[in-house]
Amino acid sequence: MSKIEKIESQAIIANGFEGDLVIRLSSRAKWGWAWLYCLGILFFSPLQLHAENPAATSEKTGIPANKIESGINEYDMTAKPRPVDKSVTSLSPKKENKSTTDHSKLEELQGPFSSGPEVTRACLKCHNKAGHQFVKNKHWTWKYHSKSGQDLGKSVLVNNFCTNAAGNEGMCAQCHAGYGLTDSRTYDFSNEENIDCLVCHDSTGKYYKLPPSRGNKACAVMFEGKDPIDWTRTAQNVTLPGRNNCGACHFYGGGGDNVKHGDLSSALFKPSKEIDVHMGTDGGNFSCVICHVGEGHEWAGSRYEPIAKDTQGKSKPGMPRQTSTCESCHGQQPHPASLMGIKLNDHTDRVACQSCHIPAYATGGVATKTHWDWRTAGKLKNGEGYREEGYIQGNGEPRHTYKSIKGNFKYAENVIPRYIWFNGKEKYLTVHDKFDPSRPVEINHLEGGPDDPDSRIWPFKRMETIQPYDKGNNTLVYMHLWGDDKDAFWGNYDYARAIKHGMEDFKLPYSGEYDFVKTYSYWPITHMVTPKEKALACKECHARKGRLEGLGGFYMPGRDHNKWVDMIGILAVLGTLLGVLGHGALRIILARRRKTK
Repeated sequence: MSKIEKIESQAIIANGFEGDLVIRLSSRAKWGWAWLYCLGILFFSPLQLHAENPAATSEKTGIPANKIESGINEYDMTAKPRPVDKSVTSLSPKKENKSTTDHSKLEELQGPFSSGPEVTRACLKCHNKAGHQFVKNKHWTWKYHSKSGQDLGKSVLVNNFCTNAAGNEGMCAQCHAGYGLTDSRTYDFSNEENIDCLVCHDSTGKYYKLPPSRGNKACAVMFEGKDPIDWTRTAQNVTLPGRNNCGACHFYGGGGDNVKHGDLSSALFKPSKEIDVHMGTDGGNFSCVICHVGEGHEWAGSRYEPIAKDTQGKSKPGMPRQTSTCESCHGQQPHPASLMGIKLNDHTDRVACQSCHIPAYATGGVATKTHWDWRTAGKLKNGEGYREEGYIQGNGEPRHTYKSIKGNFKYAENVIPRYIWFNGKEKYLTVHDKFDPSRPVEINHLEGGPDDPDSRIWPFKRMETIQPYDKGNNTLVYMHLWGDDKDAFWGNYDYARAIKHGMEDFKLPYSGEYDFVKTYSYWPITHMVTPKEKALACKECHARKGRLEGLGGFYMPGRDHNKWVDMIGILAVLGTLLGVLGHGALRIILARRRKTK
C-alpha cells in the first residue's frame, strides 16, 4: 500500500471549518484542574499512533488473478444458510418469561404451504394487526420523508455503491421485506399477503431469498443449486428476530459482506465481546432488537435522520422507545463519579460516545470496501465477465478487487474512523440535483460545527466512488443494471444504453452524454463497540498528532497552542501547585509548634 493509499484509508479529517480560532471550555470545568489534567496527558502519556493494518495485497494472496467468473454470484450470500444464533431478544427481569405459543402446534400452520404469500396469509389470521402496521414501515415502502422536506429511501435515492435500486428492483428487492417486488412503480404496496414474515422471524437458518426476477443469462448462476424452502417447517419455527435475521440483509448491503457500513459484517453473527461488547456471545449477546426496539413493526433508529445528540435522558435497555442511541440506555452521565469519570462526563455534550468506544471499524477479520471505480467495468476474457481476487482479509477469505460488472475496488480493515462535527441533519443528493463535477460530490452532506450546540464529534466511514453522471446536465443518473434485455449493463456492459434506459424509465432529462465523477458518502459508525477497557485513551486525541489533528474550528488542550491561553494555564497550574505546597508547609509548621508546647 502506498503512502497516499495509507493516508486515504486511515486519514483523520476535518469537515471544512477554517474560520477563526474558537476557544471553548466547559463551564463545568475548573481552569486549574483542566490544565493540570492536560499537562499530565502531555508529559506522562506519549502518543501511540495506530499502525497500518497488514492486510494482504495481490502479491501475497496466492490466488490466480483474472480468474474467469461463471456468472454474477456475489449476491448469493442472502441465499445461503445463515448461522442460527441464540441472541437475547428480550431483557425481561423475569427469567421464566417464556413464549406462550408453540407455533408448530397451531392448526393454521400445519400446511402444506407452497409459497411465501400462503404462509403470510396464515400468519395474518392470528396476527391480524401486523399487516396494517407493516405496510407503513420503510422496510416495506422503501420511502422516507425527512423533516427537511426531502423524499428519501431506496425507491428514489442514488448511492455510490450499486448506484440505484430504482429500476433495478428485480435484483435489489432480494433484500425487500416482501415478495415479488420487480417494479416499485407498479407494485401493489397495499397487498398485505406479499409481506415477507419469515425473513425476519425464521429461526431455522434455512430460509433464503432470491432476486424476484432472473436477470439475463450471466446472472442465472445465482439461482442454481438451491435447496427448496420447506415452507411448512419454516412457518412452524418462528421467533423474535435474531442477529441472523437482521444480518441476512444488513450485513451484506452494497453487494457484499461489510461493503457498505463498515461496522456491520458477518463477523457479528457470532462475535466475541472484543468485536462488539453488546452483541458478543461472551458479552451481552444482544440481538439487534434490544437497541433497535420495535413497537408496532416500527424500529427505533434512522439512517436518514440519526439522532446525533440525545437529550431525552435514560431509558431501560430493551424497553419501547423512539431512539436507539447510547444515551437511551446509558444516560447523559455514563461514567463513574471519580475524578476521571467527572472529566469524561464533561465530554459527552460535545463528543459522541462512539468516538471513544469504537476505536476502529471493519474489525473481526472482515474488510470493508473503501474505494470503487466504475470506469474500469466491462472488461471481458473469452467473451465472459471475470473477477480478480487480490485481497485476503483477516479471516482468510478472498475479496474481489475487480469485477467486470462493477470495476475496481479497494478494501481496508481495522480502520480509524474519520471524525466530523455532526448535528444529525443530512442533505442528500438526488437525481434531480445539479453539482460541480470539477470537485468531489457529496452523496450526503453532513451538517454541524463546533459553534453548533447540537453538534458532537462523530466517527464516520467515508466511501469514495468514481461513478457515472450526466455530463450535459451535471446530475447523477439512474442506470439500468439488472434485466433480461439488451440494455441491462450487467450483461452488455454498455454505459450509454444502460443510462439512457434508466433515465427514460423514470422520464428524467438526459443529455445523452455521460462521464465519471468522484463521489463521497458518509456512514456513521455505531456498531463494533469495544469493552470499556479498550476505549480510546485521552492521549489519542489530546496531542499534536492525535486523531483530531485535522478537525478545526475549536481549541483543544494538548493539541492546540495559544500564547495567552497557555500562559493562563501555566499560571493556573503553578498557582495550584504553590497552593498545595503552601498548604502542606503550613500544616508541617503548625504540627511542629504543637509538639514544642
